Amino acid sequence: MVETLSTYTAVCRRSGNWWAVSIRELKGVHTQARRLDQVPDMARDAIALMLEADPGEVQVTVEPEMPAPVEDALAARRAAREAERAAEEATAIAARQLLDEGYTIRDAGRLLGLSPQRISQIAPRASRTPRDQTAA
Repeated sequence: MVETLSTYTAVCRRSGNWWAVSIRELKGVHTQARRLDQVPDMARDAIALMLEADPGEVQVTVEPEMPAPVEDALAARRAAREAERAAEEATAIAARQLLDEGYTIRDAGRLLGLSPQRISQIAPRASRTPRDQTAA
């Protein structure tokens, strides 16, 4: 029996209605699968057969070859997530600054297009203003 690596990489390319699968670390080990979710099991079985190992001991990472439109969509989604994080950070900074300058939570919410409750969540007040203290 040959000693196995901890993880193998299944490189997948679309071939007609099938996924053609090659194992990067093992030259000559190939298999195929109808669907991408079937690749790990098919690759694990092919690796185990080649190495005379227990399939349960073989770990597989799947790397499908992506068509250009998919790569573009994934890049756009990553950029959108980053823009969302930046917008959340900028909004929290603006909300804190407005509250520190004496704006009410309602006014800060109105200016930022958020509910007063959301302003309270993202920019809790460290101290109460004199107006808030008299209302309490």
